[in-house]
Amino acid sequence: MTAVADATPTADPRPVPLWRLCAAEMRWVLRRPRTLVMFGLFAVVPILIAIGVVVADGEGGRGLIGSVAGNGLVLPVAAMTVSLALLLPLAVSTAAADAIAGESQHGTLRGLLLSPVGRLRLAAMKAFGVLVVAAICVLVLAVVGVLAGWVVVGTPGAAAVTLSGTTLGAGEALWRVALVALWTVGQLAAVGAVALAISACTEHPLVVLASVLGGVIAFGVAGAIPALDWLQPYLLTSGWSASADVIRDPLPLDGLGQSSLVALVYLLVGAALLVFRMLRRDA
Repeated sequence: MTAVADATPTADPRPVPLWRLCAAEMRWVLRRPRTLVMFGLFAVVPILIAIGVVVADGEGGRGLIGSVAGNGLVLPVAAMTVSLALLLPLAVSTAAADAIAGESQHGTLRGLLLSPVGRLRLAAMKAFGVLVVAAICVLVLAVVGVLAGWVVVGTPGAAAVTLSGTTLGAGEALWRVALVALWTVGQLAAVGAVALAISACTEHPLVVLASVLGGVIAFGVAGAIPALDWLQPYLLTSGWSASADVIRDPLPLDGLGQSSLVALVYLLVGAALLVFRMLRRDA
């Protein structure tokens, strides 16, 4: 009897590597039909802007959108700037709502909470999935924007004209597009952290969407009221117009740096609330 008891198998104490958990979450996220549809919609945004500018024959006026005419490398910057106002936060909040609230609604989160994965590792896994969605959405906008700018608006190798009237080579213009893409992902990471914190507090994905989009709209309205000028430096959306600075020469970094700092604060607060809620959440 002793030999039989000693031969009883025991659970493997070794934890699953975090990279394997993140890879599994990424595969699960990228297999969702709604995620693939979102990627397709973001691919259409730069094309629609390019066609609209060409049809208008460059009469869109001055500013970022107006400078797209005959200046194809400005198109991805314009596409990311326009999408950051609402479409990109919508995509990120949808991913965050599915990550925790959606799992809770379908009853699959209970199994994850009871598994020997660990609450902190589970939160990191879900945050990684949301960040992947944000990065791919921005990458689609940037890549399709560059290609559409070259094909529809300009020609490959053409120089980009800045809002200051100077010209940039194709290499430097592409570097600035990459800078805007990286900065946009950082802003979306802050939105995703807040959305995940809300998602961890509810079982209804629509609550997450309504809260995040309502907050974005409310921040935009508050930023447009002159009497609330003192509040604007603390609003996440106040710095979202800084992406247009990359089309200026010399490149001003104050707006990009300030908005990145504000996004970092929102990211830390959202991450702290997410971890606090996940550690205290009942299975």
